Amino acid sequence: MDRVFFRRFHESAPFYCRGTFYPFSRLLMSAFGDALNKPVVIFGCGNTLIGDDGFGPAVVGYLPGNYELPADVAVIDAGTSIREFLFDMVLMPGGPRLIFIVDTVLNSPYPAGEIFELDVDAISSEKVSDFSPHQFPSLNLLSELRQGAGVRIRVLAVQAGKMPEEVYEGLSAPVAAAVPKACEWLLGQIEERQ
Repeated sequence: MDRVFFRRFHESAPFYCRGTFYPFSRLLMSAFGDALNKPVVIFGCGNTLIGDDGFGPAVVGYLPGNYELPADVAVIDAGTSIREFLFDMVLMPGGPRLIFIVDTVLNSPYPAGEIFELDVDAISSEKVSDFSPHQFPSLNLLSELRQGAGVRIRVLAVQAGKMPEEVYEGLSAPVAAAVPKACEWLLGQIEERQ
């Protein structure tokens, strides 16, 4: 595969493909390309060094080790690089038909640890930064994927508890308890699409 998707990401960013959870490395480029061409891709977004922001990576780390996933589903820890993944997907031929983005939000009406589907169409461009502590994909990028490439995009969010002021690895108790709930929600949505 000619495309160099992996240069922008941490060498240790793991991903799941073909029933195996891989550490990200240059040797797995062909498997990574295969993952991005699956009909369904689940991206876990967030920074594991900022407390509850690590929810997305925690979900995609927990999911393949504890649940049976269909062969046509890829699970990728995108870290804080979801924009780059999605931008590359806009440019590549083929690709998934359904993308789930699992992320943390800061300012929702829900209590800490509550999971909910975020309606991307309801977010005004001025409010995007209110939702995520890192770089949430631009609304233009999401629109291009949905309208231009015909990809369905769904965002599963969890309301963060208090975000740490210093580097802190680990989820708060309410957000950690939401990890299996998020996995169950994702599996339910994947089964319903069939």
